[in-house]
Amino acid sequence: MTLDRRSFMAASLVSAALTGKAVAQTAVPAVPNGALPPGLPQPSETIDLWPDGAPGKPAKPLVETVQERSTDRLVTDRAVFGISAPRMAVFRPDRPNGAAVLITPGGGYRWVVIDKEGYEMGRWLAARGFTAFVLFYRLPGEGWAAGPDVALSDAQRAMRLIRHRARDFAVEPERVSAMGFSAGGHLCADLATRFAAKTYEPVDAADTLSAKPHSAAPIYPVVSMSAPDAHPGSRELLVGKSAPPAREAAHSPHRNVPKDAPPFFLTHAEDDDAVPVNNTLLLRAALKEKGIRVETHLFEHGGHGFGLRKAIGKPAEVWPDLWRAWARTTGLAA
Repeated sequence: MTLDRRSFMAASLVSAALTGKAVAQTAVPAVPNGALPPGLPQPSETIDLWPDGAPGKPAKPLVETVQERSTDRLVTDRAVFGISAPRMAVFRPDRPNGAAVLITPGGGYRWVVIDKEGYEMGRWLAARGFTAFVLFYRLPGEGWAAGPDVALSDAQRAMRLIRHRARDFAVEPERVSAMGFSAGGHLCADLATRFAAKTYEPVDAADTLSAKPHSAAPIYPVVSMSAPDAHPGSRELLVGKSAPPAREAAHSPHRNVPKDAPPFFLTHAEDDDAVPVNNTLLLRAALKEKGIRVETHLFEHGGHGFGLRKAIGKPAEVWPDLWRAWARTTGLAA
């Protein structure tokens, strides 16, 4: 039986009401005895990606470690590494609009940023009706068997799980987008170009679903794995310092754009001193060459890692609203 959109949303809302919040699985990453700023909601609902544990475990067990990098008790800036239980933290809106966004924070593939490019964006999206899923993905330099594909495996699995559980979140399965920042922007672009690549063995019914995002928003993304444009730290941890050209190409999203890639939204600051703006320009050119829809916004000033908090007071602070306006034209947002 085929459901129209109104019937689907009605059924989804009933399902969400009956199901309630899922029982938390692996808790969100946290600093032991760490103080949290007052007034900011912290996620309590999580979804583990792998029911029997993540595949291809390192020979030496990892210890998940969270570091607080902020000295201001009112502004947290946490980052986590040693992730052995990849999972999503869920931000549910009060009034779901039927769309979801998978967020992949940055961290140079050294760690995954929690607040600046994760929870803050999750809150912003949820306040506007989107169901947000912040992904804590495994890191390629920590000995996983999948090597440079390990984070992509988690992103593919996350996209499929969101679709598999769409009714629990009042989400339409075809309206699940991806957004990522810096190295997480690389992961976002990798997912949106290599969604069909087989990076792990299927584990359950969720893996019969597509991992292709409805649309993709890599924000100041790492793209190229080749000099002079590659971000050195991300490149070394992803493909290795001495990676041959073929390995670089295999993990540079602009060199792997398929004809059926989803629409892209790109933004970057031209004075980015960590990830050269040419990363975004290379991806834009490759998308244009394949006839893929792409919206591009470049800002003269903004530096790297502006997210939401560091864009305040700069022209770049408009980027989330530009993304939302563009998302309406794709059918993601109403």
